[in-house]
Amino acid sequence: MKKIFRILLIAGAMLMLLTTATSAAAPYATYIYSSDGFTMESPDAYVPDVVVDAEYIGPDAQGNYVRISGLKDVAIGEDNKVYLSDGTENKIYVLDSYYKYLYTISDFVNEQGVRDSFRGVSGLFVNDKYIYACDTDNNRIVMFDLKGNFVKTVKQPESALFNTDSIYKPVAVAVDTYGRMFIVSSTTYEGVIVMSDRGDFYGYIGAQKVKLSKWEIFWRTVSPASASDVQYLSSEYNNITIDDENFIYVTSSSLDEETQGSSTGSDYAPVKKLNASGSDVMNRKGFFAPNGEVKYTTDENDPKTGPSILVDVAIGPEGTWSIIDQRRSKVFTYDQNGNLLFAFGDSGNQKGSIDTVKAVCYQGDKMILLDSGYGSFTVYRRTEYGDILIKALKNQNDMNYAAEVEDWTEILKRNNNFDVAYNGIAAAKYRDKDYDGAMEYYKAASNAEGYSNAFKEVRKEWMSKFFWVVPVVIVAVLILIAKFAGYASKKNKEIALKVGQKNIKEELLYGFHVILHPFDGFWDLKHEKRGSVRGAVIILIITVLAVFYQGIGGGYLYSKGFSSALGTLMSILVPLMLWVIANWCLTTLFEGEGTFKDVFVATSYALLPLPLIIIPTTIVSNFMTLDESALVSLFNGLAFLWVGLLIFFGMMITHDYSIGKSFLTALGTIVGMVFIMFIAVLFSTLVSKMVSFIYGIIEEIQYRM
Repeated sequence: MKKIFRILLIAGAMLMLLTTATSAAAPYATYIYSSDGFTMESPDAYVPDVVVDAEYIGPDAQGNYVRISGLKDVAIGEDNKVYLSDGTENKIYVLDSYYKYLYTISDFVNEQGVRDSFRGVSGLFVNDKYIYACDTDNNRIVMFDLKGNFVKTVKQPESALFNTDSIYKPVAVAVDTYGRMFIVSSTTYEGVIVMSDRGDFYGYIGAQKVKLSKWEIFWRTVSPASASDVQYLSSEYNNITIDDENFIYVTSSSLDEETQGSSTGSDYAPVKKLNASGSDVMNRKGFFAPNGEVKYTTDENDPKTGPSILVDVAIGPEGTWSIIDQRRSKVFTYDQNGNLLFAFGDSGNQKGSIDTVKAVCYQGDKMILLDSGYGSFTVYRRTEYGDILIKALKNQNDMNYAAEVEDWTEILKRNNNFDVAYNGIAAAKYRDKDYDGAMEYYKAASNAEGYSNAFKEVRKEWMSKFFWVVPVVIVAVLILIAKFAGYASKKNKEIALKVGQKNIKEELLYGFHVILHPFDGFWDLKHEKRGSVRGAVIILIITVLAVFYQGIGGGYLYSKGFSSALGTLMSILVPLMLWVIANWCLTTLFEGEGTFKDVFVATSYALLPLPLIIIPTTIVSNFMTLDESALVSLFNGLAFLWVGLLIFFGMMITHDYSIGKSFLTALGTIVGMVFIMFIAVLFSTLVSKMVSFIYGIIEEIQYRM
């Protein structure tokens, strides 16, 4: 009996542990995005704590359970009380901080002493004095005190500036510390309505920019008079909130998917941070614009296809803010610089999943998501990971850098893919003048701008000690270039008088004469046999190696990343051979004097400026900052321009064409290259289909045997 009792005791303890672990697990994955757009799993910052429905809220004063069938909005007020608006029941429910019923606001006596009620109540806002309710279908805002007593109604603004043709339908409201009301009307396209609680209309702010099609832009250009008769409406907002510094956050879901999906700036952003004048001041310094989901499908049969549909925004602690994606029932939380901190959520019927997310708000260290589909709301509690994250942001905002580094280090122990933590440590080290350490962490965070700033300080410190090295190196390089140029010129003159076969050294040295004197150079290259196929192949190999070195040998700010040797070879060889083949085919038909060999040799010799410029700029890029990238781009651009001119002149001399005929031939060659690629793709597709067909027949025969 003792053994049986022990076994049952152990089994019971294991079952309790398993049940606890299962209940604590979230039915969704929390994730972030890498700099290249891949999702990376992250520890849960919030986990579901409790689902609050009518039964949980409890009975009202009459002993009846409340009906919450049409939840529209949720707000948090004094002492963490919860306010719910129900557009179907036309009521506002007030709950205590533990989500138990306190009282209902429904019928009230208005200013005229008449019994009044809501029609389609929606958005709520609560401050330390009043409750503001959007009575949408009655076209007004209704104000109550914090005990639920009626104060006043604020009707449609009466002003010559207010468009009287518009239907006033307030769906969301926010109030700043000066008592100004910022109202989102579902039928107003001019922006956010600003007015006082006395009904004084101050104007509109933050109107969305209208995106015109190319045809509309063209029509407005050629016929401004007729285009002025066409009314172009901007997209309206759907929700609003305000932070402690009176910055306004607004969301919009009426942007077309193409516009919203491609939005990286503020012009067509689905979420904005507006100042008092309506200018968007949101920081968008993350890898991707803070618009919700980054990677999504475009399958029409997938209900979650397309960009996020944003329906609400909430202000969190320490400058954080969250938006909700109704399409995927997800929450995306960002810091004040627009960096994604975490994303979580999913649709479903498990605890923590949301059927139709409608609103979001913060209640201290908890987050509340309103589910209009199930007529409930879910409370999520912040985890230890979330607590450390908020603590790190607080120390960052308080400029307590030593503690900030400790917190970010703790975050990285739990999530070593978190770029915000790397950036936080790097910024702290930069302020402590540990620039080498800052560079290391900025590099880990793929923060090129931060790395450049830290590298600039390292370079400045090095220059103060070894300032004499730079001019010495520059002078030495210039002397070497001058001596080599003189040597090459002397040798090329000697070789011009040489009779018979040239050796490989002489053929390569002649390339420097070709790129500096193209007319004489390409003429002698063909008629005097100063070059050869082997020399052309060696120059081609050197060019491939130079491009390969550019990808792996540049500084961190300029490195293009590792590319396989085969990939680099194909990136040079394929365009070159397409040009040679297309040009030879075309010029054969139009009396060109050059053979296939002549075209290949001339084109390959014309590539010589690429390694001559790319290799030095790649070396120098290891000592340059991001601000100086224009110089590297300029020299690399000059190299390609130089090569393009040499190829053109080489074609003209090789085929003995005039400039006009050479220009037309160059255009024809480019068209020929496209045609050859089309034929190649078509042929490879046909071969692939044939191979698949034959393979399928063989498999079928094997299966039947």
